[in-house]
Amino acid sequence: MDAITWNAPDSDHPARRAARASMTAVIGGRRQEWLKLFSPDALIEDPVGPSFLDPSGEGHRGHEGITAFWDGFISTIAGFRFDVADSFANGDYCANVATITTTTADGSTMTIDCVLIYRVDEDGLITSLRAHWEPDRAMATLTAP
Repeated sequence: MDAITWNAPDSDHPARRAARASMTAVIGGRRQEWLKLFSPDALIEDPVGPSFLDPSGEGHRGHEGITAFWDGFISTIAGFRFDVADSFANGDYCANVATITTTTADGSTMTIDCVLIYRVDEDGLITSLRAHWEPDRAMATLTAP
């Protein structure tokens, strides 16, 4: 189940490299490796705006906030599959059109259609990750084992 399927342009670009490294660390459950990809003051908005994952809609800032996001959400998912249909890399950014399939410990699955926008600094560290997806739409795909 855990995998990345990349059906998109894959020319070398710092933000695209960071995006792929992020996905790989998430799939592997490697929290420390994932955290090292982010600048000290990075911001994650996943999803962008208020949601059950971020009621204030202000995102998760800095390593403390990003660690809390991992511990409160990413670590609760037993498996991830990333299917990247398209990727646009320019400037400091990379926007990936993707479908993420999550599997919980009991075998339930959910499909998240999204656009993931990564921005990196001059060292290739992620300064922002903005995940555009609709929680209600994703929750409607929830299936029990």
